[in-house]
Parts: sequence; structure tokens; C-alpha cells
Amino acid sequence: MWARLPRILANAAGSPFGEHALPLALALARKAGATLHLVHVHSPLTAMYLEGAGFLDESLDAHLLQQEQDYLDTVVRRLTDLAPVVVTSELLEGGITHTLAEHAVQTRADLVVMTTHGRGALGRFWLGSVADELVRRLPMPLLLIRPHQGAPDFSTDPLPRHLLLPLDGAALGEQMIDTALAYARLTGAEVTLLRVVKPVLPGTYSIEGYTVDEMVRSVVDRIEQLQRHVGHAAEEYLGRVAIRFHEKGIPVQTKVVVEQQPAVAILRAAEAGAGMIALETHGRKGLARLLLGSVADKVIRGTSVPVLVHRPLNP
Repeated sequence: MWARLPRILANAAGSPFGEHALPLALALARKAGATLHLVHVHSPLTAMYLEGAGFLDESLDAHLLQQEQDYLDTVVRRLTDLAPVVVTSELLEGGITHTLAEHAVQTRADLVVMTTHGRGALGRFWLGSVADELVRRLPMPLLLIRPHQGAPDFSTDPLPRHLLLPLDGAALGEQMIDTALAYARLTGAEVTLLRVVKPVLPGTYSIEGYTVDEMVRSVVDRIEQLQRHVGHAAEEYLGRVAIRFHEKGIPVQTKVVVEQQPAVAILRAAEAGAGMIALETHGRKGLARLLLGSVADKVIRGTSVPVLVHRPLNP
């Protein structure tokens, strides 16, 4: 898919924070020979009420609409001056999340790129409300980029050259493998396959006939034996997956980590040198997400590198 991307959709949020997604989006479009489609969503002014009389300032809304169109036109000119990429734009109207998701599907975008900066009064913690919801709604991969202070930098190559791909051994999580393969082939990135296994907990043992020292040694030996078994199984699994990357000539390494919290292990592994994290998300919603949390949520909030996420097609 990545080697022949026809369209990358980037959300132009109309602010310096939102523009931090553009260098990477432009670099990917150039590498893939793809069209870069910029989208900005205009939220029409709603009716305001003054002393019981409703009125809608249509002239102000029209003025804002024109400003946003001028902004999009300026960004298109800037990007086309920077790289030989076909850049198009479209100004949409409506609710931001619904409109972006619907437009991405209608235009058959292969990838959506945006920053994690939230819009609106509340902002939804660090992960913006728009990005937060799109993670759970889009059928195509979403590339999230954490913004920073200052203007976006177009002077350096922003393409990550080391991709971290955590896998949990489940079929749903494996749906990201093809996307990771395609990205690595397109950019020449190396890949680290990560499997996080939880510590083995001791079971119930009979202490009859054992001294305390003998019992402790027995429990410790049993735990170590089980932990080695789990670790070897994880290594064998990653080895089988790694074959797919070797067959494509992609440099790949495997890593098994023992950690109670998968997100902690993923973030720690990313800090060791990964330029991007690729994650399949189960797209939890509502109370289940609030109570159980999500590994993808925690990783997106905790890392400074771009995160490529995708909701399983058949969760």
C-alpha cells in the first residue's frame, strides 16, 4: 500500500501546532509519489442569543470562511514550493471529527496525518479531542505527531528511520504488520519487533514436608522456569514474524521484555532510539476505555515520537 499511495490526507488545523504535521506528511507524499490533500474544517458560527432574540452574524461567518480559504491557499503554495508534490486542498464545514472522518472515507485516503493538539475550550488533556476520537473511527491508518513550540521545520528530513512495532501475538494486532512492512520498504527504515510479556506469578504450593528454604527455592525455580518458557515462546513468535521482513530485505531485530505494564515497556523501548511507533488499537469506547485504559492511549500520550495507529477492521 505505501509504495503506491495515491492520497495522503493532512488536517491543516490553522495554527502553528497543527502545521507540525506537514513536514512529515510532505516527506511521505514525496517519497511515495502521492497526492497530499490538505483539509481544514470550518465550524459555522451558531446562533447566539441576546435578551431572548436570536441572531446569526452571517457576515462574520463569511469573513472567517474567506480567511480560512486564504490560509489554505497560502499553505498549498508554500508546500508546492518546497517539494515536487501535487498538493490539493479543501475547506469543509461541519463538526470537525465527523467531517474529517467522513471526508477521509469518501476520498479514499490511504493515510491521515495530523498533530495531537486539541481544539476547543477543554482540549482533552494532552491528546486532542479530535485525534482522540479519530483513532477510534477511521478505517485507515492515522499518523499522529506531537507538536512543539515554534514553527515547523522543513529544512531536515523528518522521515523516521527506525520503526518500533509492538506485537501481542493476537491476530488483531498483526494487522499492523503489513503497514509496517510497507513503510519500511518505502523509507528504508529498520524495524524492531517488540513483544511484552508479563511477569509469571507464583501459584499455590503445598508446604508439607518442605523447609522454608526448600520451599522458597522450589517456588523461585518454578517461576524462573515458567518465565523462561514464556520468553522462549515470545522469541519464537517474533522470529516467525521477522521472516516476513527478512524476505523483503528489511533490517529487523526482535526484542522480548518482561514488564507488567505493556505501555511502560513500549515507551522505554522507543526512548532507546525508535523514530516512530506503529500500533494496532482495539478502539475502546466509553466506560470500558475509562476503566481499563488502552495501551495505545498511554503510548500516544507518553511519547514524543510520531505514532502510527490503526483500528482493526474486524475488532
